[in-house]
Amino acid sequence: MTHKRSKELFDKAKHLLPGGVSSPVRAISPYPFYTASANGSKITDTDGNQYIDYCMGYGPLLLGHNHPDIKDAIRCQLSDGWLYGTPTEKEVKLSQQICDNYPSIDMVRFVSTGTEATMGAIRTARGYTGRDKIIKIEGGFHGAHDAVLVKAGSGATTLGAPDSKGIPKEFTEHTLQVPFNDIEAMVRAVDNYKDEIAAIIMEPVMGNIGPILPIKGYLKDIRALTKENDIILIFDEVITGFRLAMGGAQEYYGITPDMTTLGKVIGGGLPIGMIGGSKEIMEHISPAGDVYQAGTFNGHPLSLTAALITLKILEQDKIHEKVNQKGDILRTMVRETINDLNLDYYVSGVGSMFKVFFGQSPSNYQEALKCDKAGYFDFFHRMLKSGIFLPPSQFETDFLSAAHTDEDIDATSEAYEKNLRP
Repeated sequence: MTHKRSKELFDKAKHLLPGGVSSPVRAISPYPFYTASANGSKITDTDGNQYIDYCMGYGPLLLGHNHPDIKDAIRCQLSDGWLYGTPTEKEVKLSQQICDNYPSIDMVRFVSTGTEATMGAIRTARGYTGRDKIIKIEGGFHGAHDAVLVKAGSGATTLGAPDSKGIPKEFTEHTLQVPFNDIEAMVRAVDNYKDEIAAIIMEPVMGNIGPILPIKGYLKDIRALTKENDIILIFDEVITGFRLAMGGAQEYYGITPDMTTLGKVIGGGLPIGMIGGSKEIMEHISPAGDVYQAGTFNGHPLSLTAALITLKILEQDKIHEKVNQKGDILRTMVRETINDLNLDYYVSGVGSMFKVFFGQSPSNYQEALKCDKAGYFDFFHRMLKSGIFLPPSQFETDFLSAAHTDEDIDATSEAYEKNLRP
């Protein structure tokens, strides 16, 4: 493979964009490849190299790249205009579909990103309870807003700077952290600040340092603890929503939170986020209530269009059953390779999410940090040379899509066997 054009573009971008990129995780050393096109399970760079893609836009593309039905629906919407500043029928239809799939949700507020969704959900929980403190899971990533950028996952962890400069201490003094899968630590935190905690916000499956799965009974214990202490439980399902099942992780694990945030998959590749919850809580959001949230691009017609067709395809084609089975097959193949090579690595995942940890099985953020990050990054480059595009960080989930074929999975398994060899 040659990457002459990508290198030229990056050399120019370094003078125009901070770090040469528009998001930290794209800053792949010594330079990233630049994408020219993508279709199905494949992504092609500006030098003509093609890769089987397991990044999938960092999660949204459950149906694969450039899905023809989504593209046709967007074209139809474009002919009618793409921004109105008024309500549309599509936001009513999509709201109803979400409520039908998530029994925990009575009402929704559409926003443009997952970051806006978690920020709005936390503000709403605080407004509803009249309390200031929140608890987040250590290493959990809930977007790049000030209250939750504390030992965050995603790019911040990869770059070794979990706290961001530019955030006053006062902005995070109400944010408590506990390890994932440690119910005793959560109980202690709740006991210490019982009357001050508005909400616990958590990924039911930690996606930005993994995936790391909840141990048996953990989510159930969290749900019981929050109910006992009148604390709002927010499931951040920006990654898992509509990916593990039509009803997300809360359907998959049988846990009903008070509030939910969605994004990624629901938009079919277009920017979208959503805050959802019970009517009692959601009616505190303006203009119904006194918790302010607004946005010019909330309920954007193109994003709603892509979302409606995406949910239709997911349901009518039974996508989750098919793609989750592919996940089981690929994880099994990679586990067998690791066992055959006698490597001290661990294959994690659920449904269409997977990852090889270059170390022992982590159950939380601190354990994940013990993995061989440099070793993983070398492996990433070897896989890229073999035509497999994985997220370039030990702390990012790999994603399968409905577009990945049996041939893709076989080729990927062979690449793992080749590139995991010592």
